[in-house]
Amino acid sequence: MSPPSRTSPPLIVTSAGWQSELLRPAMANVEDPRAGLELTNRGLLRDGQHWVPVSGEIHYSRVPRHRWEERVAQMLAGGISVVACYVPWLHHAPGGPVASFDDYLDVGAFVDIVRKRGLEVVLRIGPWAHGEMRNGGFPDWVQASPVQHRTNDAGYLELVRGWWSQLAIALGDRLSSETILGIQLENEFYDQPDHIRELKRLARELGFSAPFWTATAWGHAQLPEPEVFPLYGGYGDGFWVDQGEPWDPSFRDHFFFSDVWDDPGIGADLRATSVEATDAIESRFFPPATCELGGGMATAYHRRPVPTARDIATVAHIKVGNGSSWQGYYMYAGGTNPADGTQESHATGYPNDVPPLSYDFHAPIGEAGRLAPSHAELRRQNAFLDAFGSRIGGMPSHLPTVRPSGVTDSQTLRWSFRGDDRSGFLFIAWHQPHVALTDYVGAQFAVVFGDVELRLPSSPVDIPTGTIARWPVRFESGGVEIAWLTASVLTLLPGEVPTLVAVAELGIPVELAISHEQVIRSDYLEPGLVPTRLGKAHGGALDLLVLPSEVSDDLWVQASERGVPVRLLRSRDEIAWDADGRVTARSGDRYPEVSAYDSTTRSFRSVPLEHTGGTAETVELEVVKRRNASDLTPPSFGDFEGRPSAPSTADIDQFAAVYTITTPAIFNDPDACLEIEWAGDVAQLRVDGEVVADRFWDGSLWRVNTVDRGIRAGTRLELWLVPMRPDSVVHLPEKAALRRATAGSYLESVDRVRVVRRAIWTES
Repeated sequence: MSPPSRTSPPLIVTSAGWQSELLRPAMANVEDPRAGLELTNRGLLRDGQHWVPVSGEIHYSRVPRHRWEERVAQMLAGGISVVACYVPWLHHAPGGPVASFDDYLDVGAFVDIVRKRGLEVVLRIGPWAHGEMRNGGFPDWVQASPVQHRTNDAGYLELVRGWWSQLAIALGDRLSSETILGIQLENEFYDQPDHIRELKRLARELGFSAPFWTATAWGHAQLPEPEVFPLYGGYGDGFWVDQGEPWDPSFRDHFFFSDVWDDPGIGADLRATSVEATDAIESRFFPPATCELGGGMATAYHRRPVPTARDIATVAHIKVGNGSSWQGYYMYAGGTNPADGTQESHATGYPNDVPPLSYDFHAPIGEAGRLAPSHAELRRQNAFLDAFGSRIGGMPSHLPTVRPSGVTDSQTLRWSFRGDDRSGFLFIAWHQPHVALTDYVGAQFAVVFGDVELRLPSSPVDIPTGTIARWPVRFESGGVEIAWLTASVLTLLPGEVPTLVAVAELGIPVELAISHEQVIRSDYLEPGLVPTRLGKAHGGALDLLVLPSEVSDDLWVQASERGVPVRLLRSRDEIAWDADGRVTARSGDRYPEVSAYDSTTRSFRSVPLEHTGGTAETVELEVVKRRNASDLTPPSFGDFEGRPSAPSTADIDQFAAVYTITTPAIFNDPDACLEIEWAGDVAQLRVDGEVVADRFWDGSLWRVNTVDRGIRAGTRLELWLVPMRPDSVVHLPEKAALRRATAGSYLESVDRVRVVRRAIWTES
């Protein structure tokens, strides 16, 4: 592979060490300390090494209890190191002050499962949570109480005390800084720092303890520094703007490298006043960190965005390049509301109608437990942070001298450098949704370290649209210094000769430059499955394995509790591993192909598997239409402040078309997943007349786990489908909007219904 022949002025950045004073807040150092854990304004340290945690949000109360271990294993396989979850007051105590912690509400048992697998836990205890829940997660009886909610009103604090006291008892001896990594207080709270301080005092009085006490910081939040660790968010698109609005600047901004961490868009639909991102209050005591990078996006009736895997990964990648010391995804695993009516809705005073049951969120792990393409995109980033967090976690971010002029600039390359006065990583992000970019022609970078300028690659290269790259610069391992590598580093496998693993960028030549005795020699590599041995001629040795881009989605890094890679695995099928490290694979139509890289033989070897459960099978289901949709489907089901309202169940009863679906024996398999391709407005699945699943149409595949939703062989399964009128004003993704526009009349179609189950294979 040869480089393009052209010359261009270099894109310049200056890299240096920290310029700010090193500060150590009391949090995690003096207050609720944990042995080996430290916090500074520059990052987190564990056992003396910098650490970049990766947290993923899952709501135990939205996931069947018998799926908890499976979901945690899927999160671990995705590179998640911290499990975060709301503790929703509404779910635990819907009818009165006495809270339940039974079955799927047993938060203590959930914490035990997470910790057993070596993952950390962050509990977001509120008491107000949001999470697209009615009353923001307040039970109705709390919402109706004659108190000043979310203030230091004595009556309100007494209600909180009663709830948190029960939660503390349910958690028991788990309430220690050794078990719980973090506790979030309130959520999307902006202007009463004294209330946050009082909530923390109350929680600590009741026995809650954690090294990190956090609060959401977006929306110009005024937080009681240094009492809470401010965490930020970033969504590339969202349901909370009006249906007729274009792609909002607050979303577009997350596709650019920046030193601004505030997001004025999140929660703006529930906030009385608007703020600008430049109003962000920067912390002196804490490093930049996130708790809500969009792992997907919820669906509202009026606006139904569906981010792609590349959309999701780009926003997250940019935050690392911006200097993130903690990557937090919301949501990472979707779920289902425990009951109809617990969701936010126009009927309960919210500006958004969301599905009564579904909280799939288009997350990396979907509501039905199937992995989305974003799982693969994010797990490569997460593996990078796991392997190199000890390096990059201690490095500041540096922006280039020439930067985009604003969110509409589609010509200036988007990149940054995270490094110090010696080395670092170059980040490129040349992707965004909705507004197409074109290939960037002739990029060459100049990284300045003091009085030394390093230009890479040796000749300018074109950056194709869709590129997300992280290239090492002056990277040393095994006694070898790589001056640069134009491929994204993934992990570093230990061994007598360590193996640096990277993945080639699609359409960019892989150039390797080696630095020895102040002389840089470069050459071009052809990506493959066999490593290149570097450096043995001068005392050190390092294997460099540059994998082709076409295998990138098949890569899995199995890591130990402390982030040291155990194995690099390849599999097209979904895999995970048990507490003993044995791989399990789920395959739908063949013997699963799983291989592991062997550093001794310097090659991939097949992992032996034996069949341990289930039968792979796909069954096309018979669908019979038994009732046509009403010709009188109204132009609107109501509205709230100009936003169209979703049809109620009574409306669906009156206007929907009804289809019956056969339910063969395969429905009883725990892995069975019903897949429905359809088009329309709103759909429900009903089992023997009871609504068990729902969806607002956005063009994506609807997956439903049959056992989890109570769909069994022989039950009466019906699909109730409200057509979408041709004059509908709801906002749809581009492909779905095109189908609506070309339908010519009412859109109502069931294209395909099938059920898929996979066999389970375990490493022998």
